[in-house]
Amino acid sequence: MLIGFICAPAQTEVRPPDGESRPRSIVISAPPKPVASPVAQQTVVSPQTPGATPRTVTADEKPEAARLSPAKIHTKITEVKRLLRSRPSLTAISSPALDYVTLAALQPETGQVHLLPLSKQSFLMRGNELSLITSLETPVQLRILRANGVNTAVTIFDKQGHSLVPLLVEFPIEKRGVFREVAYYTSAHPALLSSDLVKAGQTYVNTMVDLAAKRLHDRGKNISPNLVAIAKRLCIVEHTDHERFRQENRVALFEEIYSLYALNELDTYRYSVSSAGAGGMVQMIPWAYQLERRRHPGVGLNPDFVAGMQNHGNALEAMLLYMQDTWSELAANEDVKYALDQKLATEWELMAAGYNSNAAKLPGYIQRGGGAWRTLIPRETQIYLQIYRSFESLIPAKKRE
Repeated sequence: MLIGFICAPAQTEVRPPDGESRPRSIVISAPPKPVASPVAQQTVVSPQTPGATPRTVTADEKPEAARLSPAKIHTKITEVKRLLRSRPSLTAISSPALDYVTLAALQPETGQVHLLPLSKQSFLMRGNELSLITSLETPVQLRILRANGVNTAVTIFDKQGHSLVPLLVEFPIEKRGVFREVAYYTSAHPALLSSDLVKAGQTYVNTMVDLAAKRLHDRGKNISPNLVAIAKRLCIVEHTDHERFRQENRVALFEEIYSLYALNELDTYRYSVSSAGAGGMVQMIPWAYQLERRRHPGVGLNPDFVAGMQNHGNALEAMLLYMQDTWSELAANEDVKYALDQKLATEWELMAAGYNSNAAKLPGYIQRGGGAWRTLIPRETQIYLQIYRSFESLIPAKKRE
């Protein structure tokens, strides 16, 4: 997740940092040192072979009867969150407790919710397999499929081979060993995935982007319909891991991102921060966000960058304003006009490349490279365009919209 972009503004303003593209490393907190769990009985059974990639389960591979509806999932998540928050307050959390997370999982056959406390280190070890005893004294086998902070995906099976459905993780957030907040998040666990969940995520993204565009229109800021459509795609492309894109089923990967939006809605990617400081749903860097605030003071973007990025509505307004400003400047450039007229570049390519890297450099790439301008942009941005193109070809527009 990424973003180091901006066009050269018309007035004299501070220019962006020299870095051409944003690093794609997502950081929540470093894995803590191992500590024995005071609650759960756990034994490491056998981690996967290093470098092995768990197979991604697509939304349509499980029997229809085995899937929970999005509405049912949300109801259960709300109940579980209430249950976890009703326990002793974590506002004055002690240092050892920072090293533990609690998973909540549903047993579909009984409707019971099992709690599984375990160390963060175990939780954040990809391929790790643990034998645990749940809060209801049920022996289960937990496997870590993908380790990524609060967005860690797992499978849970009891001794009879029945799957428990992971619903929520309670994850203490710390910064340099100091407690900040408790995160409650739902990853795209295979037991949750369904085609209905994907559709719910598509509806969420499309609705949120459309509402942001409407609010801007009501304040006198018109966003091109083409840019609104591109923004909807970027909400997926931004969160597509490059390594997984190269190695895994791409349709399943795109559907997983939509599923995350459906499962977490307003909290989706709340805790996603790149090493360049880009955050949240739209992965905008602080410099670009403050520029849009200065350019459009009447819009009322939140002055606090972190809070502004965590609020999807506010973040999308900033994203759309940036895209419109960037495109207006690019479209006025003679080299860009020539590239568009001669079909050496398309609007979506230039806009996506400008969002991922430094839009002000695109005219120079076109001037020097002509039809080969794509070979001059940063390597990460080249992959970014590949992801966008793959998304366009694999996720039909009718289904997407």
